[in-house]
Formats: sequence, C-alpha cells, structure tokens
Amino acid sequence: MNSFGRIFKVNIFGESHGESAGVNIDGIPAGLPLTVDDFLADIERRKGGTQKGTTPRQESDLPIFKSGVFNNTTTGAPLTILFENNNTRSGDYQKQRAVPRPGHADFVASKKFGGFEDYRGGGHFSGRLTVCLVAVGVIAKKMLAYSGINIAAAILEIGGEPDLEKGLQKAIDAKDTIGGIVECRVNGLPLGLGEPFFDSAESLLAHAAFAIPAVRGVEFGTGFAAAKMFGTQHNDAIADISGKTVTNHAGGVVGGITNGNELVYRLAIKPTSSTPKDQFTLNWETGEMETFSVKGRHDLCIALRVPVVMEAVTAMVLADLMMLEQRIPRVIAAQ
Repeated sequence: MNSFGRIFKVNIFGESHGESAGVNIDGIPAGLPLTVDDFLADIERRKGGTQKGTTPRQESDLPIFKSGVFNNTTTGAPLTILFENNNTRSGDYQKQRAVPRPGHADFVASKKFGGFEDYRGGGHFSGRLTVCLVAVGVIAKKMLAYSGINIAAAILEIGGEPDLEKGLQKAIDAKDTIGGIVECRVNGLPLGLGEPFFDSAESLLAHAAFAIPAVRGVEFGTGFAAAKMFGTQHNDAIADISGKTVTNHAGGVVGGITNGNELVYRLAIKPTSSTPKDQFTLNWETGEMETFSVKGRHDLCIALRVPVVMEAVTAMVLADLMMLEQRIPRVIAAQ
C-alpha cells in the first residue's frame, strides 16, 4: 500500500491539506551524517512557485526529525520526518465536491473508501506527498555516494518540444496544461544488482516510478524505439571483461540485472489534470454531465517538478538493492 523496500524500507503518510505529510524509513545505516541543511537543495527543486509553470502554493518544507537522528547522525533506528502543511486553501475543494475532477483520483477514491477519504487537495493521492519521496532520496543518494554512485535527472521535452520555454508557451497560449518527458541517468552502478523476472532492476524502478502521481509511461535505454530496430542494431556489443558495451540500447540493465554501464531510463509525464479550461463531466449529485472548471492553485506543467522526485525514487530502489547485495554496510561512518 504505502510502503516500499525490503531492507531499506519506506512508508509515506499524510494528506495534502492535513496537518502534515511524512515518511518513516527503516534500514538506514547508523553513522550517516544528517542535518536539515542536507535536504534544502532538493526540497527547493521540488517546490512550486519557484519557477515558471508551477503552482503558486508555497510551503517552507523544512524537515522535522522525530526519530532516528541523534547529534546530527543517524542512529540505525527507524527515521521519521514530518513536513507541515501551512499554506492550504481547502475551501477551493469543498465548493467542487459535487464534481469529481477528470484525471484525478476523486471518483475512484470515494468509491473505494466509501466517501470517508480526505478529498481536500487530492488528500493522500496528492503530489504533495512527493516531498516525502524527495526526503527519502536525499538520504538514499547520500548512502549511494559512499559507493561512488551518482544520480541525475533532467527534463528532455515539454509538449513534444526540446525547447522547454517553447513547450510551456504552447500551454500558456492554449490556456491549458501540458505534459513532458523526464530522463534519469545513473553512473557508478556495479554489475549484478537485480534479479530475473519479478525483482528485475527495471521492474523495481518502474514500480517505484509509478508512485509519482503524474507518470504514464516508463522506458529503459532505447525504449519504445527498439520496436523499430533490427536485433543487430539493438544488441549492445560487449567491449571488455568489465562488461562495458559499445552502445547502450539496453539502458544499463540486461536480464533484469545491472551490467555496469550507465543506467538510463525515461518517464512520460501527463499534463496536470487540474486545468483551468472548461471540461464536460459528471456531477454526481445530479447524475448529469455539466460544464466544469477546476479551481485552486495548480502546475501548468507538472513535469517541471519531477526530476528531483525521479532521482529520489531511483535512489530509493538502488539503495535497497545495494543493501540486499551487502554493498552498503549497516554502519557507514568509518567508511
């Protein structure tokens, strides 16, 4: 449900307009230096209102450590972090309760949970909870750095345009929202992470990536373009005994196992579901379809805020895989 991982175990909780959102992480090695300052750069990257095309909702998002840290160092006990919600406008959602928003979880959440769900701002389904994932990523990336592993994600295109400003302008001109593609690259990964079939490296990364609310597709390496290639074009020739390949159409994973080359995968991010444009949809009080416009503060292009979240879920998966292979010790301060 809300948990992921086997040794590096993550559980997120909270709602968009509740008192706070938070995360509990078990399995963090003891001895990892950790302060609030470690989180600031990545949290700033995720925030809305700091770049064109993002929601004007602003939260301070300073992490509050409730357990697992003592004298600015992890203790080996489960780490709990809270992020307070202070800048909410819940009335926006009370007014539109009769009309479940197209593209959102409003309708299915109400049916699944009998109408008891917190619907304000999307509740537990909200992208607000990605701040919890970013916090996990800060810790996981710090753990992986001890092994020389580097993770970086970036936006490749918005609305099909490699020129991001041009892509954003398309949405502005249309008075609508727009999607994009985000790519993540990981260097320094060892050969041998992952298992065949259900616990393949791709399976676990895709599983975690789909926890990002706006993700609609995942591809590794050449991805869907591989469907148009010949086998001799797509196969990556092995160049030396370390496993380095001449090309990297596989994206760094073969047979579900990392092969020591750069890990490359991409996410297709849908347009933000909350669009100011009129839509024709169901009013569940009248049982009739009607014209409806979403109110509130929303992102023009949610893809703008995804790179740091993609890095976070990638680091979360890889930290767990590294610990499963005993490549990250349970006490790391002396490393």
